[in-house]
Amino acid sequence: MTNDNPYDFLPLQPTGRNETDTANTYAPEDMIKIYEQQFLIPVPEEQLTEFLPALKSFYDIDNHTLDVSAIIFEAIADASIIYNHKIKAGRYQLLEGLVKEVLERGEDDQNDAGIDGIDSNDSEEAQAYTLECKRTFFINDVEMPYYFNLFIQGDSYSTLTKQDTLLEQMYWFASDGAEDNEGLEAINAQLTDLGIRAMDLATLYQIVDYVEDHIIDDAMIETLNKLLDDAE
Repeated sequence: MTNDNPYDFLPLQPTGRNETDTANTYAPEDMIKIYEQQFLIPVPEEQLTEFLPALKSFYDIDNHTLDVSAIIFEAIADASIIYNHKIKAGRYQLLEGLVKEVLERGEDDQNDAGIDGIDSNDSEEAQAYTLECKRTFFINDVEMPYYFNLFIQGDSYSTLTKQDTLLEQMYWFASDGAEDNEGLEAINAQLTDLGIRAMDLATLYQIVDYVEDHIIDDAMIETLNKLLDDAE
């Protein structure tokens, strides 16, 4: 870092000046980078009041530019900012083929939910299947694998998360409603080893909420429909 860039801001090339010649303008993808840096650059607490003015000065922008950068991020970014962490859902993998399951009557009535878009027989007698899956997530651009077993019957499904990877451990910590400092410290120690900033409980819970909302996407549903059609 240098004195004129004490926070190690990314060097970005402006596209020009605004209509009133009071601030630089930037390409949309660079506006996203400016927006993300507000949250992702570690700043000592005693320098928090100095950080935002330094960012605006470095890029020669004003508050309106920052407001626009937030709108652009919400509109086109493929990630989400949760406090001081960026999380993004990556690709999915189906690790094995569909496995037919034989269930006792009533066994399939627990812990299920409908998957919008999956075409299958919604009869109580519909064949049940399980499938081993993986979804890759990225927290602050660090790859975080997430393995789960998918159970499908009719128009219902349930997922069973493994307990091996760090992201899976975070899921179970949140699902158990745990609030013990020792458990959180153990998770944060592993995050630190990966170069990811420590999280408080609120951040961890919201990260897990994001993961649950992005386990299954439209592309995965389309593939599942093809597999179910072929199986029938």
